[in-house]
Amino acid sequence: MSSRPAKTPAEAAPDVAPKPAGPGRPKDPGKRAAILDAAKRMFVSHGFDGVSMDQIASEAGVSKLTVYSHFGDKESLFAEAVRAHCEQGMPTRLFEADPTMPLRERLASIGKAFFAMVMTPEAIAGHRILCSPQVATSTMPEVFWEAGPQRVHNSFTDLLERRIAAGDLEIDDTDRAAAQFFTLLKGEAHAKAVFGYCCNRRQDTPDQHVDAVVELFLRAYARR
Repeated sequence: MSSRPAKTPAEAAPDVAPKPAGPGRPKDPGKRAAILDAAKRMFVSHGFDGVSMDQIASEAGVSKLTVYSHFGDKESLFAEAVRAHCEQGMPTRLFEADPTMPLRERLASIGKAFFAMVMTPEAIAGHRILCSPQVATSTMPEVFWEAGPQRVHNSFTDLLERRIAAGDLEIDDTDRAAAQFFTLLKGEAHAKAVFGYCCNRRQDTPDQHVDAVVELFLRAYARR
């Protein structure tokens, strides 16, 4: 038996996917972008179960058929919204091979982009939604993780492997090292933001925080 709460009337029958548009019809990238923007705003404001495809279509100024023709179902739309948010905050070029860039500089650029992304109000609100009892017992945390954090983790692991091959790093377990890097970057600041807690004691600036994490990471894994 599913533990997801019953849908509201607005979410029930109207979210049954209509027949998709004909396979030969080209999809409008402008409408796709409008749908993604609307979905990101509404998922953050109302949660996954609090939003229907009808509402997203109305917010985006398109028909529900157009939403389904681009994304198939609401879970796929949610996953694509997460993926788009991560790609915007951490584009693929951050992880591209560039042997001319010093390792410390590369790690710092990735760290600063990651910290800025996870500390946005949208990301903090999304984190709170995913931790809610209704969502935590559904399939959505897995969908979110695969679409966002896992992509970043895999890209960073690939980068570490290349830097090991180049002789810059000594790492036995790149999966563990990548997890450590991003966990350190979130640190206390992210936990406080999720809790909505602010204190007046002096704190490092974002750049100081990231630089300290990079220094710690290199002390552990830089080739001696």
